[in-house]
Amino acid sequence: MTETSDKKQLLHLVFGGELKSLGSTEFKDLSKVDIVGIYPDYASALVAWRTKAQQTVDNAEMRYFIVHMHRLLDPDAKSA
Repeated sequence: MTETSDKKQLLHLVFGGELKSLGSTEFKDLSKVDIVGIYPDYASALVAWRTKAQQTVDNAEMRYFIVHMHRLLDPDAKSA
């Protein structure tokens, strides 16, 4: 069964890991990067990001990011 929606799909990737230093976005070990998931909109990605960030709050070098994949797939499109 396929679900249809009038809402435009704007894919977002949530991932993170331990950074080499606080002022960097370079990971200590790429093999340990946590790919949380791909989400159909920013709101869903934000919930996932917030959950992972709260789980790792005790590690100052652990960071999670949201990537706007829809902007990479179609850089000329005007979207939110």
